Amino acid sequence: MKRTWMVVAGCLWLAACSKTRPEAAPEKAAQQESGLISMELAAQKRVGLEIAPAMRVLLDEYLQVTGTVQPVNSRVGQVRSMARGRVLDVLAKVGDRVRAGQELARIDNLDAGELAAQMFSARAELQRLKVLQAGQARQVERNRKLAEIGATPKKDYEQSRAEQQAMEESARSQDGVISGIGARLRRFGRTDADPNAPVVTAVTALFDGIVTKAVVAPGEVVDAGAELFTVADLSRVWVQAEAYEKDLGRIRVGQPAIIHVDTYPDQAIAGQVTYISDALDPQTRTAKVRCEVANASLRLKLDMFATVQLPTTFKRRSLAVPDGAIQQLDGKTVVFVRRGETQFETREIRPGKTVKGQVEVLAGLRDGENVVIAGSFHLKSIVAGKNLGEE
Repeated sequence: MKRTWMVVAGCLWLAACSKTRPEAAPEKAAQQESGLISMELAAQKRVGLEIAPAMRVLLDEYLQVTGTVQPVNSRVGQVRSMARGRVLDVLAKVGDRVRAGQELARIDNLDAGELAAQMFSARAELQRLKVLQAGQARQVERNRKLAEIGATPKKDYEQSRAEQQAMEESARSQDGVISGIGARLRRFGRTDADPNAPVVTAVTALFDGIVTKAVVAPGEVVDAGAELFTVADLSRVWVQAEAYEKDLGRIRVGQPAIIHVDTYPDQAIAGQVTYISDALDPQTRTAKVRCEVANASLRLKLDMFATVQLPTTFKRRSLAVPDGAIQQLDGKTVVFVRRGETQFETREIRPGKTVKGQVEVLAGLRDGENVVIAGSFHLKSIVAGKNLGEE
């Protein structure tokens, strides 16, 4: 009997314990199933939470590559010496902006001096020939008259006539020599033939531009054709960039390009793709892409680093959210949708392309739903913490 009472008392005690157990677990399970996260307004302000509606935007994809500013090959000229001579003055240095026809240097033209001496000798020879020609003309006339009266054989007249014609031909030839020497002297800026007069030839710029190279100093003796200066017209420049092999199908010759440089961070400079290399660099697997850019104000400097944005063939209007709204949670791509002032829902989405900081949403979100676009990492931390606590 006593043993029976002990069993009954134990059962009553167990029943009482079961009634005092807390019933909070079902509520917690219900809260987790709802997928809602709570964050007070003060906490939202403290962590910098920002909300914006998801909306449809025009996604216009750009390929971004980097490059450097280079001169256009056809706008770079090497200024060379026209003749052998000694440099007297150097009037331009690297970095100078010059105009077409501006003097860059002056040279004591040794070749022109030699030509002047040749001109002097050629004119003296022509004068000698003219004197002989006059004497021969008198001899021809004398032989003609003697031949007419039979005083001399006719062949003497014919021989003197042939000698006269030969002298005339020699004089014409000498005239040609003098004309050739004169033309060469005029190219050097010389019009007289005084062999003792010094000939100073100016070396001038062929077009407007900037001196990018100067390899001459006063006193040097230079040969004809020696390079003295390099002048580049930078009113138009190239931006030489490199694109990876996988991106070449997205760009084409003739398409527009947008150039940005650190010197002018808020300015977009318009350009155009004029060349895509037909060969890849075997080391980097990239091809050279050349963009031509107007540079009348000379804002772009040679070898300046530039970022090139090239529009691709991808262009459509889609539902999108800023990339700051996207989080990865348990291997899924999610955003946090606002359900109330202090409540947020974890929403899995299917992302598409990312264009200029906007992520295309292919599924999982409706137009106009309010999404956390900044500070979403803090909500992710709350969800991750809860999941860890459950485990």
